[in-house]
Amino acid sequence: MQEMWATRKTMKIDIHTHILPRDLPNFKEKYGYPGFIQLEHHKPCGARMVSDTGKFFREIESNCFDPAARLPEMDADSVGMQVLSTVPVMFSYWAKPADCLDLSKFLNDHIADAVRSYPGRYFGLGTVPLQEPKFAIAELERCVKTLGLSGIQIGSHVNDWNLSSPELFEVFEAAQALGACIFVHPWDMMGEQRMQKYWLPWLVGMPAEVSLAICSMIFGGVFERLPKLRVAFAHGGGSFPGTIGRIEHGFNARPDLCGVDNAVPPREYLGHFFVDSLVHDPQMLRYIVDLFGSDRVALGTDYPFPLGEQHAGELIESLGFSADIRQKLLWRNAVDWLGVDGNKFAESHGLTAEAESGR
Repeated sequence: MQEMWATRKTMKIDIHTHILPRDLPNFKEKYGYPGFIQLEHHKPCGARMVSDTGKFFREIESNCFDPAARLPEMDADSVGMQVLSTVPVMFSYWAKPADCLDLSKFLNDHIADAVRSYPGRYFGLGTVPLQEPKFAIAELERCVKTLGLSGIQIGSHVNDWNLSSPELFEVFEAAQALGACIFVHPWDMMGEQRMQKYWLPWLVGMPAEVSLAICSMIFGGVFERLPKLRVAFAHGGGSFPGTIGRIEHGFNARPDLCGVDNAVPPREYLGHFFVDSLVHDPQMLRYIVDLFGSDRVALGTDYPFPLGEQHAGELIESLGFSADIRQKLLWRNAVDWLGVDGNKFAESHGLTAEAESGR
């Protein structure tokens, strides 16, 4: 398989993909209260995600719950590896902490099994019960030390806590100590009750949630206090890139309001975290590469969902980046964020600068 990838135009690592177990327990029955997602396998190779109250959430195909079903599509787009994470609706931060821990373990064991079953095709990220930081740290340690996962995926907030909340700092501290990466994904979008039409929670709420997460970690001093923490934000940083001027100006105009926990200007942290490439617009992709740096943007598609990039890396490959920058965006930045030795990875997959530039 590795030899086959080496004959492709380039290696690609997709840092933003989602997966579920094929069969989910009846969590409502198990825990004694509602609010959880179930799968209804109503047709071959497909299922409905529904709440346990019967509300429809999403239709999915087998590539959302079967690791083997992804491989032909990955090969068609020259995606050597995907980073697997759960579907954010499964975070369940609203649930009782012990129940969320149990659910997280179930999901994490499934992702770890997929990584083990298809060596060289998948990295894995766990999920943890952030509403109880001590449980979250214990499961984070299990994910990294026992299951061999690369890190965790977290939501853009945890109930009433933004990512600047002091309660969450020890989780970030533990991630840095373990060398675990973090992928921040929007969920439970702000203002959702006022955005019932036009799919606005996904179109407006999600970008705002990502900006909320980035600003919270900057203003809260998380990056300042944990400079080795490796964090990537979904959807190209959401609305943050388009509003960084306002954010910086606000900090300078009202440091008494913005700089209360961290006196360092927000722009100082550009280049301190990663974003994925999922922006759907060539001008915006060029802009975020310029803004964050060519070594801080990594391929992400939101596979296998319709709001994602349908052919992985198509936008990156269409823009005429130099071979060096193209490599960074398509896979080198991903391995840096994951904490993998890039040179050893390239050597093990038969990837060289000469081979990569031969298009």
